[in-house]
Amino acid sequence: MIEAVRERPLGELDTLMSAVARGDEAAFRRLYEQTSRKLFAVIRRIAGSEAAAEEALQEAFLRIWNHADRFDPGLASPTTWMTTIARHAAIDAVRRNAERVSAAAVVIDEELAERLAGPSTTTDGLAARQLHRCLDGLDADRRSMVLLAYCHGWSREELSRRFDRPVATVKTLLRRSLIALKECLGGR
Repeated sequence: MIEAVRERPLGELDTLMSAVARGDEAAFRRLYEQTSRKLFAVIRRIAGSEAAAEEALQEAFLRIWNHADRFDPGLASPTTWMTTIARHAAIDAVRRNAERVSAAAVVIDEELAERLAGPSTTTDGLAARQLHRCLDGLDADRRSMVLLAYCHGWSREELSRRFDRPVATVKTLLRRSLIALKECLGGR
């Protein structure tokens, strides 16, 4: 048995959505003013950082503007429809950030290898080779954490999101990794 979709009374957001679907910029501005705080809160919980959330919110409203003609008040409320779009924009932002971080980690490893590779007979060259050997002794995640933190200035919070570990765990792993490097380097 097919249940009938429960009809709900049309509200101001429905009216604004209809106007936005027709390209009404003033209606879009009002829609943004009335819904952006709620959507930002949804996005912020997913995106992790304020900057990522702001970018995802902008993307969400761009999608809302471009696809307002697809909104069907018989299927969902405007708030539900826009929240779904906002969630997808936030998830996309998280994925893009993870890809960026992953690519950065590869570049860091390659840059380090280039800097430390070269046959050098100087004391600096020997120290660099020894450091490279010690870094290779760390597992891949710890090595990436150390390089991202100390060569590229990543915060503990950024590392926490990248490696999906609590900040306290990241701090502990970094500390233990530095101790291991120091021991490997003969206490220097």
